[in-house]
Amino acid sequence: MKGFYFITDALTSRAGNISDVKNAVAAGVETVQYREKRKSAKDMCAEAIELRKICKNITFLINDRVDIALSVNADGVHLGGDDLPYPAARKLLGKNKLIGLTAHNLKEAKEAENMGADYIGVSPIFKTATKPDAGKPSGIKLIKEIKRSVSIPVIAIGGIALSNASEVISSGADGLAAMAAVVTKPDVKKSIREFQLLFRERA
Repeated sequence: MKGFYFITDALTSRAGNISDVKNAVAAGVETVQYREKRKSAKDMCAEAIELRKICKNITFLINDRVDIALSVNADGVHLGGDDLPYPAARKLLGKNKLIGLTAHNLKEAKEAENMGADYIGVSPIFKTATKPDAGKPSGIKLIKEIKRSVSIPVIAIGGIALSNASEVISSGADGLAAMAAVVTKPDVKKSIREFQLLFRERA
């Protein structure tokens, strides 16, 4: 799991989740996470089915909702601290599905790896308006600390834009998510490719 990690954000999107995900796939992203906080389970399931089709050749994850992930045969889920506990999610999903966990500090990151998480989402790196309850920004120092302490992929999330993405990548993050920095733009595919270019420059 590396490079630009695409997360949907219907609230700020110009064109909607379906269009955004099509553009993300066309831009060459390897992972898409369907994040939806406002729709009913019925509507989420219907949209997730369409997104699953678009993401048939890449990793497709569902934020929070293990039930939706199971219903559309997603590749896994991303869980936060208030979601279904990892052991319960793993029991339901089985050993072959991916489970990513959010970590706000080094302790949580180590616990996530010890439990068996497939990757860690470190959040928030910078101040973000996308998720008002995200907590105090950690800065890139935390990414460096976590990378020294865990062996699973680390995805940086929160307040990331083109202006600060290079320092996030230089800190060792395997991937990054930047919702507002792409879905609010007129050309989503072009905006994603600008981030991806930064990863290629590091390589």
